[in-house]
Amino acid sequence: MSDRRAFRYRAVHGGGAPAQGDLVADDEAGAMAALRQRGLLVLELSPGTAPAAAPAMRRAAPQAALQLVGELAVLLKAGLPLDRALALAIDNIEDRKATTALAGLLAAVREGAPLSRAMRDQPALFSAADAAMAEAGEAGGRLADALERLSAMLEQAAALRRTIGTALIYPVALLVIAIGVIALMLLFVVPQFEHLFDTTQGTLPPASMAVIGASRLLRNDWPWLLAGIAALAFGLARAGRAPGARLMRDRLVLRIPLLGELVRRIDTARLAHTLGALVEGGVPLPQALALARRTVSNGVIGAALDTVAQGLREGGGLAAPLASSGVLPRMAIAFLRTGEESSQLALMLGRLAHVLDRDVRTRLERLVAILTPAITVILGATIAGIIAAIMSAILGFNDLAVANP
Repeated sequence: MSDRRAFRYRAVHGGGAPAQGDLVADDEAGAMAALRQRGLLVLELSPGTAPAAAPAMRRAAPQAALQLVGELAVLLKAGLPLDRALALAIDNIEDRKATTALAGLLAAVREGAPLSRAMRDQPALFSAADAAMAEAGEAGGRLADALERLSAMLEQAAALRRTIGTALIYPVALLVIAIGVIALMLLFVVPQFEHLFDTTQGTLPPASMAVIGASRLLRNDWPWLLAGIAALAFGLARAGRAPGARLMRDRLVLRIPLLGELVRRIDTARLAHTLGALVEGGVPLPQALALARRTVSNGVIGAALDTVAQGLREGGGLAAPLASSGVLPRMAIAFLRTGEESSQLALMLGRLAHVLDRDVRTRLERLVAILTPAITVILGATIAGIIAAIMSAILGFNDLAVANP
């Protein structure tokens, strides 16, 4: 699996309207093929930076896309023309950064581009799966229904993100407090006693010497510590971008008790939500799986899905190859097999997503229930160890003073 590269392009639509932007592809040929699929005539293609929005835009994008798609579906069902409905939906979005990007979406539609193609040109707001669902709706003359399904899918994805974020707030806050308390003790409490031991360093217990050494290191060499932490973080991030290192990390994550199964089920829930919506919207299964695979964050699971998607293009099945790969929960395989055998794959994927959402919430609550007391115990043990090291040094110092009056 090679690194995907970024390209910048200038092109024109079939109607002559200009288009430019960025996209990510495996190589130049893949970028050209992707642009041709969008109906673009490429004028210039050059190496560029990965398509990205400003941080504030990236944070606002999911909510802006969800609001736009939901309102657009309602307005289209009410009988408004696409450009008028799109203009009204954009006017209702309060985030200015999002509306600036959406103005380009509206301009492309008014120039005659299909909504799906305009969505592909806004990667900060819409994924390839979003655009594919809209394209399937356009092909079947049921764009409003397709957008309604897309809105439900985006809402489910947002609900899953909220569930994960809310569950992690307390343990993360507790961990930050724990690190802060230990740092305060080393910076301000230990130095209050350190001068008492200056003349007896050789007779201090090893634990006391270790605590004093940690305190001095934190006080005197904090710039070097920060530089070392920054260098380590940069090195890990750099190594993490290598496909082999990412795959090794993702494989290791799946093997961690509790956390690995949670990650597996979160990715499976995302896959079920997206794949179910795409199949229901009329997207062919091989293409739908290739698009839904992009919502999966774990590389091991993603690699297995890539293999299955290739097999589907060659006439293979879905449930059996996934069962052989062993990357999805057994429960998910049962739902997929039932969906294939009954020709109700979209329905069974929706039910699977619902079951997994509930299961993820339960597992998150269980993980938080374990992490919270674990962090508290570690914090208490560390503080008790620091206090015990100081007290043992003081008691040793008193014993030395009594023995040598």
